[in-house]
Amino acid sequence: MATYKSSGVDIDAGEDLIRRIKNPVRSTFTKHVLNDIGMFGAFYRADFKGMRRPVLVSSVDGVGTKLKIAVAMDRHDTVGQDLVNHCVNDILVCGARPLYFMDYYAAGKLSVDVAEKVILGFVKACRENGCALIGGETAEMPGVYEPQDYDLAGTIVGVADQSKILDGKKVRKGDVLIGLRSTGLHTNGFSLARKVLFEKYLPDQFFDELGASLGDALLAVHRSYFRSVFPLLSKFPIHALSHITGGGIVGNTQRVVPKGRSLKVDWRAWERPAIFQLIQRVGNVPEDDMRRTFNLGIGMIVIVGTTEADKVMRVLKKEKPVVIGEVR
Repeated sequence: MATYKSSGVDIDAGEDLIRRIKNPVRSTFTKHVLNDIGMFGAFYRADFKGMRRPVLVSSVDGVGTKLKIAVAMDRHDTVGQDLVNHCVNDILVCGARPLYFMDYYAAGKLSVDVAEKVILGFVKACRENGCALIGGETAEMPGVYEPQDYDLAGTIVGVADQSKILDGKKVRKGDVLIGLRSTGLHTNGFSLARKVLFEKYLPDQFFDELGASLGDALLAVHRSYFRSVFPLLSKFPIHALSHITGGGIVGNTQRVVPKGRSLKVDWRAWERPAIFQLIQRVGNVPEDDMRRTFNLGIGMIVIVGTTEADKVMRVLKKEKPVVIGEVR
């Protein structure tokens, strides 16, 4: 006799997961969330007081092969934070504040303990960024994923006043590039990092230069810049923002620079974190490939006119900002 459970899908495990996460997820709800967990859709009451022409800004992303390290380390409390923060940063650079987040979790075999840790990571990051976790989907997919593997995707929706949207049109020749530090690889470049490092080292191997095990250094949470950067948008004429993900500093920042403009980056303006130096040294990775693959220690770039640069630097002093170049 064949049953759904014998084919690899455990409905009871899914229901147990929902019971475990209900209260933590509810803790992210704002007054705009109208329904509880378990409906076929999520209801969010739109209320955009103070905005003349509100525009919804949305983005979707994943965590990539960083998940392989989480599985290898059996540490699942950070990747959920990675996903939320990545998505928050992606709409932040458009000038938007986050409203709500929705997730997709797919596994070869649903481990309620693992899924709960991942989702609690969503909860933590949503609280920190002031957005509601209003819905999600959990799928058990034997035959698509190995039993221990899982995948994540997330969708975020935010809002910006149309007149304050950042689209790069204000960027001018001579504008200053102010770099804000990353916490490590964030969520990009892990296929190269894994190939280079795990052919020689184990994830739990400790490195003095990292001050941590290799796996812990690679799992450093992709940080959110929302609390530091969003207040700048109402205080200064910020011309553009760039979230440094796949494609590196130039590849991502060029996306918000008008045609006919280029970037001059001083690659010696900051010291690269040790994890990037380790990857390049062990793998003999060409410099061009390093620059195109990794953030190299700069996770967000603020583009501002020369007259405002010093003021912005002072406001961001806790971030230890560094001028890394200019627009040509």
